[in-house]
Amino acid sequence: MDKIIPVRQKTVTEKPAENKKLNAIEKALEIMLRFQDVNKASWGIRELSAELDFSPATVQRILTALKAYGFVRQDPRTRQYFVGNIFYRFLENLNHSSNLTGIGRQFLEDLARQTRETVYLNVIQGNLRICIDSIESTKVLKAGMPVGNQSPLYAGASAKCLLAFSSDAFQQEYVDAISPTPMTGNTIVDKDALMAELKKIVLRGYAVSLGERTPGIGSVSAPVFDYRQRILASLSLAVPEIRTRDKAHFSHCITLLMDAAMAFSKAMGQSVIHHNPIPQHV
Repeated sequence: MDKIIPVRQKTVTEKPAENKKLNAIEKALEIMLRFQDVNKASWGIRELSAELDFSPATVQRILTALKAYGFVRQDPRTRQYFVGNIFYRFLENLNHSSNLTGIGRQFLEDLARQTRETVYLNVIQGNLRICIDSIESTKVLKAGMPVGNQSPLYAGASAKCLLAFSSDAFQQEYVDAISPTPMTGNTIVDKDALMAELKKIVLRGYAVSLGERTPGIGSVSAPVFDYRQRILASLSLAVPEIRTRDKAHFSHCITLLMDAAMAFSKAMGQSVIHHNPIPQHV
């Protein structure tokens, strides 16, 4: 089984090395990498030209080719380019072949049926949390979490859970490198407070958040480990704030989530559970 572990990747804000001459394929890849940024959904030709130090003619030529193959799409009104829908096909293929999502699907389905809340599965990709599978709540009032959704590792229960149970080296390197910016008024942006929160998550065994990424939405997340006790993923519930106030319901959701995460971990090869969390509200 391929291991999913935190890795360092080139961030989307880095520019190609000035002393390296890129060929056409490398330039096309550099352009596509810019569309990873969740805070910058669209790009214009001149923007990309300035960002990458490519000529506008080169950028236009590459975008025209990428558009022809569906890797980017263009808004006819604004002339801005967006990531293309073709990536849904790659995502479907990836999910189909991934052992993690394949094994995990039954646990997500059972948890969704038992809680009737939105259930989703997340991994670390570079320095981000990314949702790789999701089942939406059947309730009228529900929280959504689309596959492919990304967030920084300091915001939200699913992200903080991944960071909390990552290696000390990765955790420290990540915290040292970031400059947290608030996504809402509840986002933790103080680094000391974040480190304290991560320690609290490990002791408790799961992460909880309320409105850290989206106002009015709460979430709770538990770790999924492999046979070496390394974090593979976080299994999470997204719950409208009004239902997090129902202590009996939310506590029951946490209990079911923890049971599912531990069973999922065993299915991924874990033989010993090192924590015995008690559901609680924070």
